[in-house]
Parts: sequence; C-alpha cells; structure tokens
Amino acid sequence: MTVPLIGRRPVVAPEDLIAGLVPPPHFGQASFSTYVPDPEHPSQAAALAAVRDFAAPHLRRLRTRKGPGAGLYLDGGFGVGKTHLLASLAHALGPSRAVFGTFVEYTNLVGALGFIAAREALSGFAVVCIDEFELDDPGDTLIMARLMRELTDAGVCVAATSNTLPDALGEGRFAAEDFQREVQAVARVFTTVRIDGPDYRHRGELDFPAPASPEVVAAVAGAPRGAQVAWADLLEDLTQVHPSRYGAYVDGIAALAITDVAALEDQNQALRVVALVDRLYDRDAVLAASGAPLDSVFTPEMLRGGYRKKYLRCLSRLASMTHAALEHTRPV
Repeated sequence: MTVPLIGRRPVVAPEDLIAGLVPPPHFGQASFSTYVPDPEHPSQAAALAAVRDFAAPHLRRLRTRKGPGAGLYLDGGFGVGKTHLLASLAHALGPSRAVFGTFVEYTNLVGALGFIAAREALSGFAVVCIDEFELDDPGDTLIMARLMRELTDAGVCVAATSNTLPDALGEGRFAAEDFQREVQAVARVFTTVRIDGPDYRHRGELDFPAPASPEVVAAVAGAPRGAQVAWADLLEDLTQVHPSRYGAYVDGIAALAITDVAALEDQNQALRVVALVDRLYDRDAVLAASGAPLDSVFTPEMLRGGYRKKYLRCLSRLASMTHAALEHTRPV
C-alpha cells in the first residue's frame, strides 16, 4: 500500500530534539572497525587514528571540566568517510556522553529551546558532534560560533565535519567584518584533519540513471513503505513544513517515487529540496524520479553560487538513492 506524504504536518516537541541528536539510521552501525581506509589515500588512516585518539580520554573517562574543551575538525570532499568517523565517535561514547547532529539540527535546537537552554542541555555531554558545518546563513553561523565557544569554555569537546577548511569558512560568501571575526574565532577551536579520496558513492563523475519509466515509478511507489508524489505538489507542500521537521515528515517512507520533475525556480525551493534529500538519505530511502533528469534540477547559476557545495552533496546523494532504487526494483 502506498504511504501518503502530501499533507503531513508533524509536530516535534522541543524536549525530543535533544533525545533525537544521535547518528541517523544510515550510520546506525558505523564504528571505527567498519571504517576501511583506502590505502591509496593515507590521510584516511591518519584521520581514523586522530578520531580514535580524540575519543580515548572520554572512553577512559579521564576528561575533567577543569580546562577548555578540545576541538577536532574533519575536512574533506564528499563521500570520503567524514560522517562515518563522526558517527563512530558518537557511537563509541554512547548517547549519555555524546550527541550527534547536523549544523542545521543544532540551529533548530537553539530556535526551539532558546540559546541558554540549548547551551545548558548540550553542556551536560562530554562531546558535541556537528556534521556538515555550514555557512549558508551568517546569523546561524554567529549563533553556532557563540555556542561552540561557550561549550568549549565549559569544558565540552567539539568534533565537526565540513567541506571547507576552517580558516576559509565563509570566504567568498559574506563580507561583514564582524562575521569574519566570528569565523576566525571558530577556526581556532579546532585541530584540522584532512581526509582525501574520491566520493565512494560514485567514484568519479556523477552518474545518474535515466529518468524512471512508469514501470519503475509504480514499482517504487508500490514497494513496502513506498510513496508517490508529483514534483510540483511536493515543492508546494514543503513550504508548509519547517525544515526542522523534515525528518519526521518522511518518517516511515522507505521508497519515494517523484513524477514530473522539473528545474527548480529559486534558491528557497532548492534549499528545501536539499534538506529533504538529506533526511531521506539519512533513512536509507531509495528514490525514483520521472520527468527532467535529476542532475538538471539545480540551475547552472545555483551551482556557481554560494551554496554550490551543498547542491553538489545533494546531487551525490540523489545519484546514490536513484541507483539504489534500480537495485530495489530489479527482478531477482
């Protein structure tokens, strides 16, 4: 039976936001032992060792709150294992000592609880893991810079991933001197570990299958916990749901078929699609899409702009999810 999607209006209580700060299902089994470094890229083995070293005092419960917390920053391209390592760190310490969330999830937490309450809630953990540190909004970045400074001042350690070196965060996007000063302060918190290597999701250029046939759309929509939606209806419905609730919006959906895909018209639409794809990918959902090719949904102007890395990450995940859908529907 097809699961309805359009019209969902999930409500997430603020107190549930802290409890939800755990690695997503996609990385539910991630551990240091399951991260396999590529021997052609020695930085991957070095990064694994660095994260293990970062975890070691917490695993031995040697960490005290007498001094400032340390920071670890994993920098690298898409699909080289940064999130795997960060999730492994959170799993190794357990939910009583570590929280894990994306940059957006932490800004949503501050919005839901207020800054002081969010800081107090997070200060009870030994390590705060921040995945995909982003600078799409200078206001959010200032909030996160202050939050990380105050947490580390209180002795909390912070581990983060991103696709940009800390000293270059915000470069070419915002010119405000105050903002750049905040970025530099954030950069000084971290020891940077670089991870090289190709994107494991496609190992080369993005490789999208052809737009889905009616048969594939029907097979994906009719799969267990499958859903089908028209592209225009989905874009309109997403305007009615706050991005902090997109995870709850797609809960229970394992396969999504989208019909009549077309190029996105503006940045707001594009950012909502990115947030939705992130939540679907976190849940290991598969996706089939008919209409325009998915690699054409972000316009050339979008891909040249300040959100370029965000859109490229989204395309990489879309390619992975659409190939998974073909495997999902292939006759045995």
